Amino acid sequence: MGKIIAIANQKGGVGKTTTAMNLAASLAVLEFKTLVIDADPQANTTSGLGHDPKSINTSIYECMVDEIDINEIILKTELEYLDLVPSHIDLVGAEVEMINLDNREEKMRGVISNLKNQYDFIIIDCSPSLGLITINALTAANSVIIPVQCEYFALEGLGKLLNTIKIIQTRLNPDLEIEGILLTMYDVRLRLSNQVVEEVRIHFKNMVFETIIPRNVRLSEAPSFGLPAIAFDADGKGAVAYLNLASEIAQKNGLQKVNS
Repeated sequence: MGKIIAIANQKGGVGKTTTAMNLAASLAVLEFKTLVIDADPQANTTSGLGHDPKSINTSIYECMVDEIDINEIILKTELEYLDLVPSHIDLVGAEVEMINLDNREEKMRGVISNLKNQYDFIIIDCSPSLGLITINALTAANSVIIPVQCEYFALEGLGKLLNTIKIIQTRLNPDLEIEGILLTMYDVRLRLSNQVVEEVRIHFKNMVFETIIPRNVRLSEAPSFGLPAIAFDADGKGAVAYLNLASEIAQKNGLQKVNS
């Protein structure tokens, strides 16, 4: 059975999409069969993995609202072990259309339930909000990764997100776990970055991943070429960091990585 991991934080600009795309790609490079679901109307994961959102006719949106079979819309990527369920701008309207549906918080769970046997990992890129789509992702997921940037106000809003996770654990998904808090955009030269790392580790202890994602130009450049960092610059610091994160997650879940 595949593990479903949501990447969530209602704060924008913390590295959710960068993490979803590059973690999924790194797991695929380790030869874990991986699916990344773009559940963000901005569709940046879709474009970052080489597909034009404007050419997407059927996305996760139609699967949730119109009950289209998700198997029919899975796209291939540049990496052999990595598949994509795309998004497009119409996902913005899904929350409005779903308001009157029965079990509206569980639509995504139903849509992806029959995929769990096809993949080792399913990664969900959530939108920067705590709206109905993100709640659907957390209800469908086995665990959640929370990216936190190593900048001022890093912990702002984190309490609200953790409270939302507690509510979902109580009412919708008692098995939901926190996979870990991921420190992103780390700059070793900045005292502030080091202070944030120290503060987060003091507050959250073992919940924080050992791997820290550096601020890295190549990570930012790769999506404009429709590639994850590991396919764009495999030796870059950003690509290496996400490969380390993938190994850490695989080890944490008792899975053997390739060639180890």
